[in-house]
Amino acid sequence: MSEFIQQLKALKADHDKLIGRPNVPTKQSNGVYQRYEYPVVTNEHAPLHWRYDLNPETNPFLMERIGVNAAFNPGAIELNGKYYLMVRAEGVDRKSFFAVAESDSPVEGFRFWDFPLKLDETEDPDTNVYDMRLVKHEDGWIYGLFCTERKDPAAPAGDLSSAVAQGGIARTKDLITWERLPDLKTPSAQQRNVVLHPEFVNGKYAFYTRPQDGFIDAGSGGGIGWGFSDSMNPAIVQSETIVDERQYHTIKEVKNGQGPAPIKTEKGWLHIAHGVRNTAAGLRYVLYTFMTDLNEPNKVIYSPGGHLIAPEGIERVGDVSNVVFCNGVIARDNGEVYIYYASSDTRCHVATTTIDKLVDACMNTPKDPLRSRACVDQRSELIARNLELMNRPEYAFLKD
Repeated sequence: MSEFIQQLKALKADHDKLIGRPNVPTKQSNGVYQRYEYPVVTNEHAPLHWRYDLNPETNPFLMERIGVNAAFNPGAIELNGKYYLMVRAEGVDRKSFFAVAESDSPVEGFRFWDFPLKLDETEDPDTNVYDMRLVKHEDGWIYGLFCTERKDPAAPAGDLSSAVAQGGIARTKDLITWERLPDLKTPSAQQRNVVLHPEFVNGKYAFYTRPQDGFIDAGSGGGIGWGFSDSMNPAIVQSETIVDERQYHTIKEVKNGQGPAPIKTEKGWLHIAHGVRNTAAGLRYVLYTFMTDLNEPNKVIYSPGGHLIAPEGIERVGDVSNVVFCNGVIARDNGEVYIYYASSDTRCHVATTTIDKLVDACMNTPKDPLRSRACVDQRSELIARNLELMNRPEYAFLKD
């Protein structure tokens, strides 16, 4: 057996071991959800035939020819008893692309399809595409909504960083054959984190948007937006109103955006979003929840204070550190919920919970009082109630 084949067999064995590795729950973070020990998808999950030239004549040293730097920010969907992640894969050349990873289990065993998604381009080709939300809509289509990025034509000479972001749209019935639709048009200069509401609202398609003045900075953009379109081809939102606004000295002071499409519950629409604040070490991204009215999905009815998930441990380390981001969730008919979140623009994780737990957390976690003294008063009320309970015999162990 040649040395080339021996090396290739060793690579294949390591790859199979990675994909077949059982995933186990870790500690329960806060009673709302459960983390898992291992990421569900990483750059090392990328197939060998994506990265290596397997011909010994053209690659005698079995070198990685087209590397994968990261695998993160997946959209998620359950179809016919299987679990699918639409992963944002990023090559070592910095370009992102979409690729489907499939598993029989929601927490382990994800394996990429042979080819990444060959997404059609518009007349103005995308330089980069990323962060696809998968939405089963009432109209029968599965829509993929993603960020499409192009160089800013108004950038000064020599400025090779300024870009324009907009909401890209494609649709499918099976995740295999896709139809690219025109990009979403809105009154805002730039758009990020565009999400389609899964049902018609007053006979129209409804969008959650994130209006921005610039590619990075929200500027005058007030938070998570809301608007209607008569059609998806083309999708045109004439006006945007704010559903969930940014607020000073909170987890969402710099930016916030809708994550996946909201989950319909008996109590209201359950939203998972991301919030961004400034720190001395740079921006910090966390996930948070809120609920909106069943009949008016743009009307917030519960808004618990603080974050749901924040980066911990190795999650804080990566290409863009101190970040968790979610644009994929699977809510099963039996009440189970799988939150697929990425850490530090590098890898994909899963957290498990239930509809009942998320709804309870939204409805019964107090709001952010927005001032230090008010926060102390809020916490003191909880402490006083608990100290009274701790006088009961069955709570005596808490005083030891």
